[in-house]
Amino acid sequence: MNNQEIAKKVIAALGGRENVNSVAHCATRLRVMVKDEGKINKEAIENLDKVQGAFFNSGQYQIIFGTGTVNKMYDEVVALGLPTSSKDDMKAEAAKQGNWFQRAIRTFGDVFVPIIPVIVATGLFMGVRGLLTALGMTLPADVTTYTQILTDTAFIILPGLVVWSTFRVFGGNPAVGIVLGMMLVSGSLPNAWAVASGGEVTAMNFFGFIPVVGLQGSVLPAFIIGVVGAKFEKAVRKVVPDVIDLLVTPFVTLLVMSILGLFVIGPVFHVVENYILIATKAILSLPFGLGGFLIGGVHQLIVVSGVHHIFNLLEVQLLAADHANPFNAIITAAMTAQGAATVAVGVKTKNPKLKTLAFPAALSAFLGITEPAIFGVNLRFRKPFFLSLIAGAIGGGLASILGLAGTGNGITIIPGTMLYIGNGQLAQYLLMVAVSFVLGFALTYMFGYEDEKEVATEVETERLVQEETTGNIPAALQNETLVTPIVGDVVALADVNDPVFSSGAMGQGIAVKPSQGVVYAPADAEVSIAFPTGHAFGLKTTDGAEVLIHVGIDTVSMDGEGFEAKVAQGDKVKAGDVLGTFDSNKIAAAGLDDTTMVIVTNTADYASVAPVATGSVAKGDAVIEVKI
Repeated sequence: MNNQEIAKKVIAALGGRENVNSVAHCATRLRVMVKDEGKINKEAIENLDKVQGAFFNSGQYQIIFGTGTVNKMYDEVVALGLPTSSKDDMKAEAAKQGNWFQRAIRTFGDVFVPIIPVIVATGLFMGVRGLLTALGMTLPADVTTYTQILTDTAFIILPGLVVWSTFRVFGGNPAVGIVLGMMLVSGSLPNAWAVASGGEVTAMNFFGFIPVVGLQGSVLPAFIIGVVGAKFEKAVRKVVPDVIDLLVTPFVTLLVMSILGLFVIGPVFHVVENYILIATKAILSLPFGLGGFLIGGVHQLIVVSGVHHIFNLLEVQLLAADHANPFNAIITAAMTAQGAATVAVGVKTKNPKLKTLAFPAALSAFLGITEPAIFGVNLRFRKPFFLSLIAGAIGGGLASILGLAGTGNGITIIPGTMLYIGNGQLAQYLLMVAVSFVLGFALTYMFGYEDEKEVATEVETERLVQEETTGNIPAALQNETLVTPIVGDVVALADVNDPVFSSGAMGQGIAVKPSQGVVYAPADAEVSIAFPTGHAFGLKTTDGAEVLIHVGIDTVSMDGEGFEAKVAQGDKVKAGDVLGTFDSNKIAAAGLDDTTMVIVTNTADYASVAPVATGSVAKGDAVIEVKI
């Protein structure tokens, strides 16, 4: 099937031209904005020739074709009448996708995801302290005080973090936001936890009738204050002359919002927050593990819907209130079952392409990111996904029966063990993970997947026929070592914040966090792709490796701003030659990650593609070995 035929089938499966708002592409993916997701025949697209996977992300339907091929497919679909758009237009349109509830939950995610790392770190500190206590160690008083600083600070100033992040998301000045948030927990106010304990500390009566306390540990009130505050600041800025904006706008914003926050929004939504917390705990406390069974069974369905960030709010509330998070173990069960189902598909299939996709996707799941497993494997064949929901429900029920509760959130399965070392629940946690894995694997292996046809044989036959008829027999591949195209610190590919790369769907390789803005050739090669935006290069080395160098994540949206390509398609380069330059500061200013991926896209042609570098790498250092 040629590219034009594939393009016609893609358009038909997307629901026709009338269902497409716009199309764009990056180095590996065709990015499509559609009017009605329900009209897409996803199974038909995933089974097309040259399609390596497809999924929804940021409101876009992204079809993975791989380097080089995606350019050709983009040209074909545009020639067949699909409308194009700029990357900025597409990004703005993506933000509008979904109903009001989906958009609201997406906003929750945008606010709380940047806060999660400090909550994770706090949970790990709690685990270490608990482990030392469990080992019978008596800590000196000053060390105990220091550990309390490590474990308590994030929750004491949590409203400050939430208001800061909310201002950032809603377009306010984050510096104003964090000051406003810290006002809510000022030392001049009675401590909320001390008042709640019923001791000598009582609420302060303002004006003789308004009881006010600090909002330590509060999440929802801080979020609402952040939303209202950011919108109020923007409204003030519109009417204040530029010449006095720097003085007047922060003053008015802090004055008005501190009054509203302390005397109106804070007290009202603190009550609402308490009711939400009571309802959450009631569900989690249902007898016979029913709460865990329900949540474990639906969690990955919620991930598919894209509204799973609601759990961030609930988990942070639980941690702030009790320093314990029962959701973490239940979610871990659901994710473990999902990864196990993917392993079962990888073990059972005879399709080499599917094996190459399944195992890295499963590893990604066990490290805490299930999207590659869901969209790349399990949902594609349906039964593995729904059987994993059953296994996740049983594992979640077991987590509730065992009373598992992590000391943090944001990490699960393998990294998540750190949240259970210090609270005496590690053995129970490992038991729950083992049960979830065995059930997910066994159900899928026995009932969830069968190869539809001997794909490997057909692919090999097609290759041999093509070589025979065209005479285009490729030169034999050679063992070779690639040197780093980027100076910086090596990052494991599985840790990259992009499911297409981290899952290994594009091939194996490494990532590098740059310390210099220069891209070098990793070997003697021909430039097969040189994007005019300068953010990605494709090379074919003289020994046969096909290498993709992709600077940053979603940097295609920058339309070349901060990038400069020094080579063109068809150029011959030597190892160490400069391919292009980039400005990491501009990437950061665009809110993007400059982590650079180095992928051997024809990984399946080799016996092994293995990273050989760790830590920092300098120009000329070996980073990847490929062996036939």
